[in-house]
Amino acid sequence: MSVALWVGVAVLGGLGALARFGLDGAVSRRVKGAFPAGTLAVNLTGALALGALAGADVDGDARLLAGTALLGAYTTFSTWMLETHRLGEDGRRLAMAANVVVSVGLGLAAVAIGRALA
Repeated sequence: MSVALWVGVAVLGGLGALARFGLDGAVSRRVKGAFPAGTLAVNLTGALALGALAGADVDGDARLLAGTALLGAYTTFSTWMLETHRLGEDGRRLAMAANVVVSVGLGLAAVAIGRALA
């Protein structure tokens, strides 16, 4: 892998992380409550974009840069699992289950829509 590609991964990864932080914060400020709506919004938009990449048959370095670097840093499995765990710890079992079911169900739908749109 070339130095330029490594730099691209670093820059796009940083931009993806900043975009995640921005969208999560914006949604969380508007949607009050314990349900992690910001993380849901990030992961659903990321799933839509990843579906579009797959549907457009993006491959090679472009897939590495867009899919792995940018969208890999943008989406967040670890935060989703931590927030789900915390909902359970707080005794909010229905919200915990809803977070899993809604995230997985809508995430799969978002990927399918992204593929279809591409």
